[in-house]
Amino acid sequence: MTTPQLISLVLMSALYLLAGISHFIQPRFFLKITPKWVPYPELTNFVVGAVEVLLGMVLWVGELRSSAAMGVILLLLAVFPANVYHFQKARRKGQHVMETAIRLPFQALLIYWAYTFV
Repeated sequence: MTTPQLISLVLMSALYLLAGISHFIQPRFFLKITPKWVPYPELTNFVVGAVEVLLGMVLWVGELRSSAAMGVILLLLAVFPANVYHFQKARRKGQHVMETAIRLPFQALLIYWAYTFV
C-alpha cells in the first residue's frame, strides 16, 4: 500500500468510526433527521452507528477491506433518503439549507472514495 493509500485508509476509517460513535453520543440529532417512515428509529440509529463502527474497523483487515468498502457504499446508499429528508426539512424551516444541500452530492464523493478500496 502506498503512503497516499494508507492516508486515505486512515481518514476513511476514522470518518466511519467517528460517525458511528456519534450515533451513540448524539442520538437525538440522528433521530431528528430520521424520516417518519423509518420503523423503530431508535433501533435503526443504533444499528447504523454500530455498522459504521464495524465497517470503520474492518477496513483495516486486508482480506476484508474490499467487502468493507462495499459495505460502506451500501450503507451510504441506504442512508441517502434520510439525507434527502434532512435537506427537505431544512428547506421548510429555512435553517441549515446550504449544509444539508452540500451533503447530498458529497455522498457521491464518499461512494467513489469507498469504491477506490473495492
